[in-house]
Amino acid sequence: MGNILQTTTLISAILSILLILLQQRGASLGAGFGASGELYTTRRGLDRSLFNATIVFVVIFILSILGLLLIPS
Repeated sequence: MGNILQTTTLISAILSILLILLQQRGASLGAGFGASGELYTTRRGLDRSLFNATIVFVVIFILSILGLLLIPS
């Protein structure tokens, strides 16, 4: 059982990192120089799917960490 949780933790951590890095931010080049380019938009299409998948894999990661802490070695 411990090996399954360790593998789940590793895979969900890697996928969470990749999904977080794939998400786009609304900041443009002007935001780096102090210009305020704040614009609220709703997530659509692939952006929304990436966002939801990120939430799912982070929850799986947290639950697998808790499982590893609660199950004795």
